Amino acid sequence: MAEEGLRPIIVKRIKKNAAGHHGGAWKIAYADFVTAMMAFFLLMWLLGSTTKGDLNGISEFFKTPLKVAMRGGDGSGDSSSVIPGGGKDLSRKDGQVHNAEDPSSKKTYNLTAAKKALEAEEAARLQALKEKIQAKIDTNPLLKKYKNQLLLDFTSEGLRIQIVDEQNRPMFALAKAELQPYTRDILHEIGAVLNDVPNKIGLSGHTDSTPYLSDAGYSNWELSADRANASRRELIAGGMDENKILRVVGLASAANIDKQDPFNPINRRISIIVMNKKTEQDVMRDGAKLDVSNGGGGDGSATTATSLPAALKQ
Repeated sequence: MAEEGLRPIIVKRIKKNAAGHHGGAWKIAYADFVTAMMAFFLLMWLLGSTTKGDLNGISEFFKTPLKVAMRGGDGSGDSSSVIPGGGKDLSRKDGQVHNAEDPSSKKTYNLTAAKKALEAEEAARLQALKEKIQAKIDTNPLLKKYKNQLLLDFTSEGLRIQIVDEQNRPMFALAKAELQPYTRDILHEIGAVLNDVPNKIGLSGHTDSTPYLSDAGYSNWELSADRANASRRELIAGGMDENKILRVVGLASAANIDKQDPFNPINRRISIIVMNKKTEQDVMRDGAKLDVSNGGGGDGSATTATSLPAALKQ
């Protein structure tokens, strides 16, 4: 009986598990909170750095998102997606400074207008020269006597000054290139005036249609060219710069003034052309081609035609 009272006492201890502080679920919630805060601050930063025009575009997108998505823009919500229409340009911010160059500050050049301005300036210069020569003819006692033989007009080549024959007052000796004394005086007076303009000078000699041919083959072509050259020498003797001469030709009776009467003394004349710029360029260009084709000196200078008949005879 005594042994029954010595039974062992068994103590059962229950071990409680704290489940690791709820298994760490709070960390996930905290991470989500931090991510949301970062997204919020990023959004605030973007809104603060976006231009007013882009903000208006975003606002317009959320007002009519489907229409904006269908109508344009490189990306939904940018300022180029704003539907075009009347009113103020939403992409324009008051006081906004554009780095692009202002189109109004760019210099533009109108070549057509500049060319017309140069032509007008040249025309005015030649008109002034004509008036000066006309005044000299009217006031100079020497030239006034030959007023009817001095013709001034404008052609497509420039200002033309013509010294023509009269029935009883020829400029040259009969069938020769010898100038009469009064013809020399006229050329001397004109030569001094031609230096007032920078334009180049062209000379052409003309005869009437009276047949003339020597035994040596000397004809009106040679005669007209020689007379033009004789006039060139007298212009230079009168003070004209010899470098102004660009063309000397003889045309015989190929360009009569009086086409109805080819024997009219007025057809015998010397024409002095004060060339405009276009004519000067044409002569220089044609002369350069002639110089190259004939194996000229190679200096690029224009060839002066001193005798047209020589080319025709060949």
